[in-house]
Amino acid sequence: MVPGRNFLQLETQNGTITPMETTTTTQYVKRAYAFREKGYNCAQAVACSFADVVGIDEKNLFIMSEAFGGGMGGHKATCGAVSGAVLIISLLTSGGSVEAATKQTSYNYAGEIVDGFLEQNGTLVCSELRGDESGIVLRTCDLCVEDAVVLLHKLLQKNEKLF
Repeated sequence: MVPGRNFLQLETQNGTITPMETTTTTQYVKRAYAFREKGYNCAQAVACSFADVVGIDEKNLFIMSEAFGGGMGGHKATCGAVSGAVLIISLLTSGGSVEAATKQTSYNYAGEIVDGFLEQNGTLVCSELRGDESGIVLRTCDLCVEDAVVLLHKLLQKNEKLF
């Protein structure tokens, strides 16, 4: 993805306008944007967009993800959009006990989200993405949300038998 460009925009290829992603991915991104417009933070927007996938109501996902927004504690750490996506991975892959031995699976899928986001954006740190110190915005919060939603949805599509 190109920094500053929304994937919902259309690209011209050989004179034909084609959507860059599948309709289903687009629907999840639109949900996330709708949540952002309501005032949800980045983590909440991503997590609540996948309420149907995890079978947890929006209110509980909102509560679970609140402190992850804004880069945890005011732009101090990992982008909340990434944290929201990783929360969904955990809810889908954890066996709910040490005996279930699902940690490595959860870590592997979370790693795919983290690696993809890092590759696209160059950092996971909220303040760096926002350009808080440098004055150079690498990626807006809304586009970080979009990136996390797209990465998560693609991962779910690729591994639908596991979820």
